[in-house]
Order: sequence, then structure tokens, then C-alpha cells
Amino acid sequence: MTDFKKTGERIKTARKAKGLSQEKLGEKLGVSFQAVSTWEQGKYIPDAGHLPALAKALDVSLDSLFTEGERKWELKAVNYDPGHMFTFVKGRAQMLHFTQTLSVLDRLRAAHGAQERRSRYGFDTTYMVHPLTMACHALAMGLQDDAVLAAALAHDMAEDAHIRPEDLPVSERVQEAVRLVSKCEYDPNQPDWEDRYYANIRKNPLACMVKCLDRVNNLAGMADAFGKEWMIRYTAETDRYYPALLDAIKKVPEWNDAWWLLRYQMLTMLETFKRIL
Repeated sequence: MTDFKKTGERIKTARKAKGLSQEKLGEKLGVSFQAVSTWEQGKYIPDAGHLPALAKALDVSLDSLFTEGERKWELKAVNYDPGHMFTFVKGRAQMLHFTQTLSVLDRLRAAHGAQERRSRYGFDTTYMVHPLTMACHALAMGLQDDAVLAAALAHDMAEDAHIRPEDLPVSERVQEAVRLVSKCEYDPNQPDWEDRYYANIRKNPLACMVKCLDRVNNLAGMADAFGKEWMIRYTAETDRYYPALLDAIKKVPEWNDAWWLLRYQMLTMLETFKRIL
């Protein structure tokens, strides 16, 4: 049997976490603040017609409001260590004589060091961790490829640091991949911009590799940074566009092992999110 009082306490806790008054929550649901108050006191529970909107307004799952078991997770920082990752990637690049990767690393702190990678839970860190994680991921999958590492490290420099791809100290091949994954040339107000964006990326295997490394990293960390609605949109976008990018990667023989691992990682997370969101 549902414990109305515990459900009311969960509604109250979630409401306060969103910074909403009872009046504001009531406005979102089309009910009075008195109705919200009775829910929170455990006198009544919301009727079925209000439940989806309530969960959406509070950015929680219905299960979390009605579950009988308390979930008292201890939230910890995601395992980001930009200093260690930087040293690791640089050491591997020096050992492998990856001149492009080393050149981009020289610019990484200036481009992203002062930018924040935000967390909803207070675990903010420098944005450098994102491209560095992608480079570490590539190396862990056995991708000893200067172009892949350089493009991964530089992939957001055009969009976020306003560095033109042609000004990066890398080959034209890497510059083109960076240009393709950047969204600078697209107008988000155009209804078909995403279709055109991904269609252009699909033509370039290196851009596909960078975009898939980027997406796996972002899927893994999105619950730390974004709300439920954004996560749903991101999951739907991944489900729609990324199988074709993975297919393009598979066609490069030397990337076949990395393709399998990326596909496994992405689809496992994707199917998990589709079941719980």
C-alpha cells in the first residue's frame, strides 16, 4: 500500500529542490496551492491525470515519488582528474611521436582551461576534462592514431573557444573533421538543421569517430549536468542519428575493434536510458 505521508514528503522535497513554491507548482499543474499542500501533508495523493505533469514539473520519475524503499544515495564526483589525464595523453603522444596531438595539447589550457564543465550537484570542473576524456578513451581502445587524438582534443575549439579550424596546428584532414563536428555554420532555428549537420558528418569517417567519442562521454555524464527533459531529447537524438555514424566507423578496417567497443558502450547506455527515463 502506498504511504501517502512519505509520498507527500517526496513531493515536498522535490518541489523545494526545484526552487518552486506551492503556488508556482500549482500553477504549472492547474491546481490550487491548497491542493499541493494536501498532497505534501499526505492527506491525499494527486489523481492519475496530474501525475505525468507533476513528474515533469519536478524533474523526477513517478517511481521516485511512489517507491516504498528509500534511496539514500551518496553522490560523489565523477572521476575527473584533468591534471593526470593531461600528463597521460602528453606522455603517450611523446612516446608515439604524435606531433599534431602535442601541438593541440599546447593550446588546450588556453582554449578550455578557464571554461567550466558544470554539475547539477556541485562537482564542477574545468571543461578540459571533456576532450581529455575523449583522448584517454581513444587510447584505451587501442586507437594509436595522431589524427584521432588531435581531432578529439580540438573538436570543441571552434565552437566554444572561437578558434577557426584552419588556424589549428594540424593537418587539413583534422581541420575538416573539427569543422564538421562544430555547429557554428548551422542555424538552430531552421527545422532541418540537425539532419543536415549529421548528414555532413556521415561523409567523413574521422568526424564520425570524434562525434561518437564525444557522444559516449556526454551520455555517461549527462545525468550529472542536465535535467530529465534534456536527457530525453539527447537520448532520442542519439537513437536517431548515431547508428549511421557507427556504420561509417566500421568501414575503416583499422578502427574495427574501436567500433565494436563504441557501439557496445553507446547502445548499452542508450537502451538503459530508454528504459528508465
